[in-house]
Amino acid sequence: MCLFVQNCRVRKNVRVNLEPEQFGLRERKRLATRRAIQMAALDLVFERGLDKVTVDEISRVADISPRTFFNYFASKEIALVGDAPELPPEDLVLDFVNAGREASIFEGIGELLIPSSNGETDDTELLQRRRELLKKYPQLFAMRMTAMRNFENELGEVVARRLGLDDPELAKDQEALLSRARLVTLVAFGAMRHAWTCWADTDGVVSLGERLRDSFIQLGGILAPADAA
Repeated sequence: MCLFVQNCRVRKNVRVNLEPEQFGLRERKRLATRRAIQMAALDLVFERGLDKVTVDEISRVADISPRTFFNYFASKEIALVGDAPELPPEDLVLDFVNAGREASIFEGIGELLIPSSNGETDDTELLQRRRELLKKYPQLFAMRMTAMRNFENELGEVVARRLGLDDPELAKDQEALLSRARLVTLVAFGAMRHAWTCWADTDGVVSLGERLRDSFIQLGGILAPADAA
């Protein structure tokens, strides 16, 4: 895979794994603009260095105005590190929280994460180039880790809600409840990492959403004997 683009032009013909039926025309245009901005930022920083790239230059290469840039990203750094995962809408969160003890909590977490894996997160080129950049610039890696920790805390709160409903006795001991929720959340993040690695190693042949589902199903299967005991 070529790491640079001649004259820093944004790749127009790179295949992005977005299914046409998945999004309307407006959403596809929005995602295409986001990608153009991010790829322009990545290409310029790889060529010139982080401190020598401006929002105006990124906007010019992406063929947008600086005002449009700020409609999508608050800074060039945020455009470079990308968005952290987000929880799905509250109705889906409630489905998970109220699923009951019989339902696998880990498979439920996998289903919660799948909606946030659609779209640009199936763009293997974008994610691989971002991964290379984060290795080169520790300050950007730190920004990414902060965003991921914030998401980890949000997911942990949702897991605690589920555990409290599943086990009213556990809910009476907040310290124990939060400890269990954190453990479950950290195990879930391990499954997320497994899914991402499998997906990246196969160049996105199978969508990241499907990889997530498979990893969490595997995790549920591994833990099932312990649960049953």
